[in-house]
Amino acid sequence: MSWLENIRPKIRALVTRDVPENLWVKCAACDQMIFHRELDANLKVCPHCGHHMRISARERLAALFDDGAFQEIEPPKAIVDPLKFRDRKRYSDRLRDAQAAAGARDSGGDAAIVCHGTMGGMKVVIAAFKFSFMGGSMGVAVGEAFVAAARLAVLQQAPLIAIPASGGARMQEGILSLMQMPRTVVAVQEVREARLPFISLMTDPTTGGVSASFAMLGDIAIAEPGATIGFAGKRVIEDTIREKLPEGFQSAEYLHEHGMVDMVVPRQEMRETLIRTLRHLIRPNPPADVVPLKPAGQSATAPKALAGPAAADAAAPDAKLDAKPAAKPAAKPIGEPAGAAAGKPAGPDKSGDPAAD
Repeated sequence: MSWLENIRPKIRALVTRDVPENLWVKCAACDQMIFHRELDANLKVCPHCGHHMRISARERLAALFDDGAFQEIEPPKAIVDPLKFRDRKRYSDRLRDAQAAAGARDSGGDAAIVCHGTMGGMKVVIAAFKFSFMGGSMGVAVGEAFVAAARLAVLQQAPLIAIPASGGARMQEGILSLMQMPRTVVAVQEVREARLPFISLMTDPTTGGVSASFAMLGDIAIAEPGATIGFAGKRVIEDTIREKLPEGFQSAEYLHEHGMVDMVVPRQEMRETLIRTLRHLIRPNPPADVVPLKPAGQSATAPKALAGPAAADAAAPDAKLDAKPAAKPAAKPIGEPAGAAAGKPAGPDKSGDPAAD
């Protein structure tokens, strides 16, 4: 064995570097390769075609709050696996696996994060869904988290923003998951009774029981471009009605065109749009001075001087309206002498005197 063969592995170890496999991300819409740092700087939006990829809840919250700072609250503890559900795997095991995949930071959590902070200097409470946690499905724990977010907003007198990214109710909890739909509706009503704004920011996807409850009840409904928003899936609807659905059905743009969504806002403009909208909704005073209105009947410009009878009419326009009409003379009764009608004493009746003839 030559000396070159002895040092060759050492040289190869110095020159060869392991390249991570996640440095480049392929866009699902245009098939372009995007460097991961460029994609993160663009908030997971393709710089070539504008396709909005899914983003984690914490990345979204950091992009919305001032300086990316927010304080998370721990929602009330919910019962775990109330039905002792099992399919190919126990539901309790699925929960543990999802919590382990979420990391130590979310250990023991569920599919919703409740936090508060400032946005444009205004206090805001946000309930954001994590689609990576069992598809963002809504169970008892998620319902408790949303109710806690609504009550926190009322307590702080702050607007509530919901950011759903969910496939709907969690089937492993049966009727208990469906009961979270009216619970979240009641929570939204509590926010409205406190005269606070509730904004729904629908992301991809917002479907099932989530879209059928609080997600479509926002005072302002905002959606991201290309987000899927609906109740049942497109294939299920086509199989049920036996018809072909229109192109782009259940997309954010389709719902905006048909009046179900107020705005479709790109992710890079979402923060500024929310701040501008909240300032309009919770501004305590109007931005300009209030101009007093003149009393009714008073013209804006001074009237020109009038002469003669017209001046007298203009000086006292209501005198004619207030003046009472002159009393009419009483009608003469039938058969009464003319003098009596005029107030004169009537003479003796000579109708039977022969001298009168």
